[in-house]
Amino acid sequence: MPFNITSIKTSSNGVWQGDNPLDYAFPLLIVQITLVLIVTRTLALLLKPLRQPKVIAEIVGGVLLGPSVLGRNKSYLHRIFPSWSTPTLESVASIGLLFFLFLVGLELDLHSIRRSGRRAFIIAAVGISVPFVSGIGVAVVLRKTVDGADNSGFAQFLVFMGVALSITAFPVLARILAELKLLTTSVGETAMAAAAFNDVAAWILLALAVALAGDGNGSHKSPLVSLWVLLSGLAFVVFMMVVVRRAMQVVAKRGENDAVGEVYVCLTLAGVLVSGFMTDLIGIHSIFGAFVFGLTLPKEGNFAKKLTERIEDFVLGLLLPLYFASSGLKTDVTSIRGASAWGLLVLVITTACAGKILGTFVVAMFCMIPARESLTLGVLMNTKGLVELIVLNIGKEKKVLNDEMFAILVLMALFTTFITTPIVMAIYKPARVKSTKTRRKLGDISVGSRDDTVDKFRVLACLHGPANIPSIINLIESTRSTKNSLIKLFMMHLVELTERSSSIIMVHRARRNGFPFFNRSHRDECHDRLAGAFQAYSQLGQVNVRSTTTVSSLSTMHEDICHVAKEKMVTMIILPFHKQWRTEVNENNERYQVLENASHEWRVVNQKVLNNAPCSVVVLVDRGYGNLPQTSSSSSIVSQRVCIIFFGGPDDREALELGKKMLEHPTVKVSIVRFIEKNGLDKNNVVLSFSPHKNNHDSYSFSTAKMNPQREKELDEMSIKEFQSKLNDMVEYIEKFCENIVEDVLVIGKSGDYDLIIVGKGRFPSNMVAGLAERKPEHAELGPIGDVLTSSEHQVFSSILVIQQHDVTLVDDAPVCMVHDENDMVNTSASSSRVGGISIGSDNAV
Repeated sequence: MPFNITSIKTSSNGVWQGDNPLDYAFPLLIVQITLVLIVTRTLALLLKPLRQPKVIAEIVGGVLLGPSVLGRNKSYLHRIFPSWSTPTLESVASIGLLFFLFLVGLELDLHSIRRSGRRAFIIAAVGISVPFVSGIGVAVVLRKTVDGADNSGFAQFLVFMGVALSITAFPVLARILAELKLLTTSVGETAMAAAAFNDVAAWILLALAVALAGDGNGSHKSPLVSLWVLLSGLAFVVFMMVVVRRAMQVVAKRGENDAVGEVYVCLTLAGVLVSGFMTDLIGIHSIFGAFVFGLTLPKEGNFAKKLTERIEDFVLGLLLPLYFASSGLKTDVTSIRGASAWGLLVLVITTACAGKILGTFVVAMFCMIPARESLTLGVLMNTKGLVELIVLNIGKEKKVLNDEMFAILVLMALFTTFITTPIVMAIYKPARVKSTKTRRKLGDISVGSRDDTVDKFRVLACLHGPANIPSIINLIESTRSTKNSLIKLFMMHLVELTERSSSIIMVHRARRNGFPFFNRSHRDECHDRLAGAFQAYSQLGQVNVRSTTTVSSLSTMHEDICHVAKEKMVTMIILPFHKQWRTEVNENNERYQVLENASHEWRVVNQKVLNNAPCSVVVLVDRGYGNLPQTSSSSSIVSQRVCIIFFGGPDDREALELGKKMLEHPTVKVSIVRFIEKNGLDKNNVVLSFSPHKNNHDSYSFSTAKMNPQREKELDEMSIKEFQSKLNDMVEYIEKFCENIVEDVLVIGKSGDYDLIIVGKGRFPSNMVAGLAERKPEHAELGPIGDVLTSSEHQVFSSILVIQQHDVTLVDDAPVCMVHDENDMVNTSASSSRVGGISIGSDNAV
């Protein structure tokens, strides 16, 4: 008995009135969406260690929810995914698909494709032609072997099979290249350019296949009808690229104004729907219209970014996974029965991989690309994904592919995409240029020859956004000398790589991004503002600025930072603290601080850089340091008041080295406050016990290196004497006897006498600093003194700069468990190592 879909109501009256919500369209759709999201997100989390793109989890999730696995339980299938709910589910999924293809068109820059060069075009042409021809050969075998495969027209079947085997998933490939940090390599650039050519060709072929296909009922149509469909489709593309494209340039220009931008965003979204309707009216699938409409929008400016941010989370996070679920419901792996059917699956996979990989490999070798890079290029071009599923779903919808053929091709797409990342990681590792003569810490500059002063101070400044610009510029300005020395500043805008399309667009614009390549070309509006501010600052002279944007996942962003620091031979890395404060004044003229932003993920990035950096690192805690007046170096007015707190040790000496550079600036006043223990307090050394049971977040970490305490004291005295020799009106030296270290340090921080306070991280601390080891830290990565001054419990208004000296002997550190007096450790002194007045023993000995 046929089911009357018009009898289905939208919503129920509730369980108290005897209604089952799963018998109604909208409550059932909510359950279906929730189930799809839970399954796909769980699989994405499980596959993340394998560095698989999210599309793999969504395809597998759809297959699991379909008749292949969970759907074998008929009660589940008829209750959660009944046949009457399929039109509703597919309609909602199709809306998501429509806007996703609009985003794909928006990402694809036709100008960059034209500039990609002849080599990329040849690789793309051969890379799509060889598997297309191979697909035609396999189609002949499948048509004779699989039951029901010959029900569709011969030409339609050949075109669909050729497209299915030859396509390259451009969005998925961009994600894989970004995750593997290969976009900086020639392989990554060539792969992206060739995939862009491939994408355009695939859509043309898909439009051809749809035009040639039947009406979905197995009937064949007149060749004249197919001709009219093709001509109408061609006229539609011409109209869009000539007329609509010019109109969208005007819309995009006016839409950048926030005041009226919403109107143009809505107008653009309506244009997506209208374009989809027009191509459906012509006889080509509606997604083709959305894709072409995406191509018409200008890629420059802020409008494209604003548009993607409006729709991508809802489309990619909620609606698009439904399309995979609906595809999974159509995929029945159990329809592949018998050895011959599984043999056909192996044949299809082998043909698809061989045609794509070998075809690309041969033509790449012909283009004089090395063998390993050519093979890597072939594997990358073999990536399938969502576009592949779109082709297969349209083929099934048009009755060109039956259930068995559909299942075989879905498994082929899944397998070829899954193997891409592990194979590329195994066969290709980009060559890294070994840097020579790296100046790893500030002291290395001071001991260099006087004739080699120019272009010595090389700094890598990392920024999260425009809010970090003023404080970074003021810090660089304080180290700018009026003498014959040059600061070379590498400005790196850090952008998180997420699943959002806008981050992928940024990847496309900043083509060299895996490990960034520095140039002066603009990439996006935010980067333009950042680069523009630093370029304007460089006009002051003696500062050479180069800028870039790095787009990377936060888990590996420290690799980008450390790699650039090594490649560019920088002396110091500047990291913005993950929190930023703004100082306000209330009605009573009292100052108070407002926390503007905080992100724990950026804190983890800073911690990893501190642990792995090839040079000295400073963490800038900004409390209004960027709001200081910009005073030229020729002025006699004090523009910055800087205090260096000195307890002793390598990190504190590095703080003095930075202070020496500030001494060369005529408007920066530097004060050194040296804390000295009172007589009698240094009779007994403090003993720190390391514990493997604590981590670096719960307690401070100190160096495990064995160092000569006498030599350390000598180096401290030498550094102080050098400073004392430069005392004048702009240099001040103060000694303080320490009674309560926390209170004494906070007096300086709360005094308001200093714009910037510089402290060492204190990985090899003095007895005074070691006494804070048991203090519960709020920001352990800043060391004891830096944490005290940065803690939210204390109203410190000065900005804080925490510096860590690069030293190969201090790279290993460990969290501290206890603090003891040495007299209590007499029996365990044999298991302790005395380091700079601090006896460090194992936890088991205590």
